[in-house]
Amino acid sequence: MTLVAAPARLSTQSATFEADFQARLHWSADTDAAIEQRVADILADVQHRGDAAVLAYTQRFDGLEAADMSALELSQAELKAAFDSLPEAQRQALEQAARRVRSYHEAQKKASGESWSYRDEDGTLLGQKVTPLDRVGIYVPGGKAAYPSSVLMNAIPAHVAGVGEIIMVVPTPKGEKNALVLAAAYVAGVSRAFTIGGAQAVAALAYGTATVPKVDKITGPGNAYVASAKKRVFGTVGIDMIAGPSEILVLADGSTPADWVAMDLFSQAEHDELAQSILLCPDAAYLDAVQREIDRLLPTMPRAAIIAKSLSDRGALILTRDMEEACAISNRIAPEHLEVSSRDPHRWEPLLKHAGAIFLGAFTSESLGDYCAGPNHVLPTSGTARFSSPLGVYDFQKRSSLIEVSEAGAQTLGRIAAELAYGEGLQAHAQAAEMRLKR
Repeated sequence: MTLVAAPARLSTQSATFEADFQARLHWSADTDAAIEQRVADILADVQHRGDAAVLAYTQRFDGLEAADMSALELSQAELKAAFDSLPEAQRQALEQAARRVRSYHEAQKKASGESWSYRDEDGTLLGQKVTPLDRVGIYVPGGKAAYPSSVLMNAIPAHVAGVGEIIMVVPTPKGEKNALVLAAAYVAGVSRAFTIGGAQAVAALAYGTATVPKVDKITGPGNAYVASAKKRVFGTVGIDMIAGPSEILVLADGSTPADWVAMDLFSQAEHDELAQSILLCPDAAYLDAVQREIDRLLPTMPRAAIIAKSLSDRGALILTRDMEEACAISNRIAPEHLEVSSRDPHRWEPLLKHAGAIFLGAFTSESLGDYCAGPNHVLPTSGTARFSSPLGVYDFQKRSSLIEVSEAGAQTLGRIAAELAYGEGLQAHAQAAEMRLKR
């Protein structure tokens, strides 16, 4: 059977563009009710029975039998052995990627992650104290695919932030361990690692068991069960985000080789049938050229069936009036990955307000950001880039306000506070301030 990838062809000048555009964008983040109930049951069971429940679910869902939880914990020696077992080229790639990711997040910490304070004219000290979280859990997907890059992107910023302990969970169906994932945990400085996954792993991290320590925050992507579990444990612990299907939006002026852009669209479509790949361009002939390259390259791809369904169901090649209109539409979409594939990307970058990550220029493929450029690849999806940011050092830190009021400052601030407190009917607040006024 011949596979066909047929992204929708839209034009902003069409009378039906708005309706067609919205229909292509729509994706429901609602979790299946049966999944929600199953997850609720698993969380409650792990909270009640701890390790015993985790062992039972790991056997049921991953086909991995273990007498106790110690058999599911990976030692540091095993992580190092996995690293040492890799071919030299993979070891070097892993270390070089980790070095770039660490360098970027160290710069991020210097820019925004330091404590600060100042004294005003009354001698009152005001400021902010930045401290790392004590312990975080990182969820690394396993099963159909393994993602060592996700280990680096979650563990390294936590490490740079100064987190005391990093606990990794990764499912290993039938006991199959991915050496690159284990090696990445070694390179990134993971403290402890367990071969558990799914909602039961999220529950173990959130509530703690006799073996798995309770964490302060859980980060990392997963399937619908993991996303539902993270949503339910939020409040008991912090979470990074509820991630939807991956997305790429390419703004092109027609100057980039069409096969490069076709492959960039494939790079997200191959993740998942629900992934979304969109191209915006003011040149109709260029859109035709990209479609021809899609048709030519598709049969060469190992994940061709996934790519074809993703592009046919959710992809789009959109003809715009000009690049300015393309930028405006991009801001409406607020994509996870945004490539500006043009001769002068810096001309258009100031017009772009909403995106998880912006890739400037024809040579900046999204895949470089996924693996080794340095910035984090854990990005907001489903339009949440309108109000969310990439995972970073700041996600593993918290801020405490510092206030030290001088005696002179209390004379001014006390009167202001008392006046406002009486206005709110909170007499104790007012009198606490007034007691510090000089009689």
